Amino acid sequence: MRHSSGLRAGTRQVLKKKPRQRGMFPLSKIMYQYRIGEKIIIDIEPSVHKGMPHPRFNGRIGEVIGRQGRAYIVKIKDGKKFKQIIARAEHLRPLNGFQ
Repeated sequence: MRHSSGLRAGTRQVLKKKPRQRGMFPLSKIMYQYRIGEKIIIDIEPSVHKGMPHPRFNGRIGEVIGRQGRAYIVKIKDGKKFKQIIARAEHLRPLNGFQ
């Protein structure tokens, strides 16, 4: 049988929640408004597939450079290059915690 090569292939441990964190995530993750220039951490929420960045960027620190609909455009450094990641608010968290 051929190996699957989808977006979530090989992420059984990476995109797994702890038993007491399962279910709906706090709504404050969606309600928080990120400002342009704010530092954020890409923290993938496994229960939401929409607007999910690629799992290789999980845990990276970036900077919000704009909006695209309901999502945010985040600039991260990947090696020597800068890349733009489009992710929704539930997959982001502020670097200094929620205010």
